[in-house]
Amino acid sequence: MKVAKHEEVKHGVIFPAGEKNPYSQFFVGQSYLKTLVADPKVSVGVGNVTFEPGCRNNWHIHRNGFQILLVTGGEGWYQEEGKPAQFLKAGDVIVTHDGVKHWHGATKDSWFEHIAITAGTPEWLEPVSDEEYNKLK
Repeated sequence: MKVAKHEEVKHGVIFPAGEKNPYSQFFVGQSYLKTLVADPKVSVGVGNVTFEPGCRNNWHIHRNGFQILLVTGGEGWYQEEGKPAQFLKAGDVIVTHDGVKHWHGATKDSWFEHIAITAGTPEWLEPVSDEEYNKLK
């Protein structure tokens, strides 16, 4: 069996990988979430999200807010509707503005991790199809 790239990411690069993601119904594959800021007086969520190889979240929109992704390890993808997917690696930063339909996740053969800073309410949509995902190179 081939070992996935960036195996070191599975235990967390800077922060721990956390527990199995409680939002797993909105993902294809397995991801893990470690909440980093859990202060009810702070209206911005901050979490470390770790994706197993091939894992990605569904298309989604952030309503009345935004999302900033700080890539900390592995290799992944980010795509906004109507635009080509962007390859991501440690050190990349993505800003998703209010109302922009998008998805993000690991490449097929690598673990992937990012810190997500999120304001507003996510509106979860359809999964990224295997056909769409498998076209990414």
